[in-house]
Amino acid sequence: MQRFDFAGATAVVTGAASGIGAALAHALASRGSNLVLLDRDAERLDAVVAAIRADHPDRQVHTYVVDLADAAGIARVAVEIGQRHPRIRLLVNNAGVGLGGRFDQVTFDEFSWVIDINFRAVAQLTHALLPALQAEPGAHLVNVSSLFGLIAPAGQAAYSASKFAVRGLTEALRHELVDDGIGVTSVHPGGIRTRITENARIGSGVSIEEYTAGRAQFEKLLTIAPERAAEVILRGVERRRGRVLIGWSAKVPDLLARVLPASYNRLLVTGLNRGVARPAPPAPGVPAQRPADAAVDPAREVA
Repeated sequence: MQRFDFAGATAVVTGAASGIGAALAHALASRGSNLVLLDRDAERLDAVVAAIRADHPDRQVHTYVVDLADAAGIARVAVEIGQRHPRIRLLVNNAGVGLGGRFDQVTFDEFSWVIDINFRAVAQLTHALLPALQAEPGAHLVNVSSLFGLIAPAGQAAYSASKFAVRGLTEALRHELVDDGIGVTSVHPGGIRTRITENARIGSGVSIEEYTAGRAQFEKLLTIAPERAAEVILRGVERRRGRVLIGWSAKVPDLLARVLPASYNRLLVTGLNRGVARPAPPAPGVPAQRPADAAVDPAREVA
């Protein structure tokens, strides 16, 4: 498969109002791509567009304000995008949300909210825009999973479930779309400085004390700039990489999960508590893991 050509491409990016999505929009514009940007935050999205147009006045930029938790809203927007852009060379499903709390601390409605945005919306938008990708020679699909699509420590059942689902869908699509000449990349960022902790919801059963401690611990590990993450992702797209891991905070836990698939959680928690190594932060917005979380019997875990 030939290298991806950004120049003159139509690129669709979700979650484009901030973080990795905004950085991707700027980086794509600088590479000569025209943009279709989606987000629920109209004000921030407008600011991103204004900055891009100021730097790249010749780029076409279209925006759609949509809440990815709204399946009907996604369906309407997807129809509009398909009609206006029948040929799409790049689709980046980047948007995502976090939920603070262990499985027994969240309601099923809270759990479902994460699944809807992080996974169902990815599958729905990809399914709707796949004909436009198939119509464009050399197209590419990027689904942003997470470090927590590689490992699933205690305290993040909803987030990990959604991100493992994104990873599974992406891997299947990579195999299904190869004959169409469409490249597919699964992205697994580590500690990226984004607004995900600000936007995370907190489980109904989580105390303020747990949340505050967990957020403080997590935010210390957000050391990678979104612009850096965007460049790593786009280099992976250009080279048609099937999987992109961003930062050692993703690479080290991935290795641990391969070597110790049933018992890596205890090692990760021990490293965090001692401050010796920090390969895996708590989930976005999730409280710090309690000592009991580290005392899991490996014999009871399933690889």
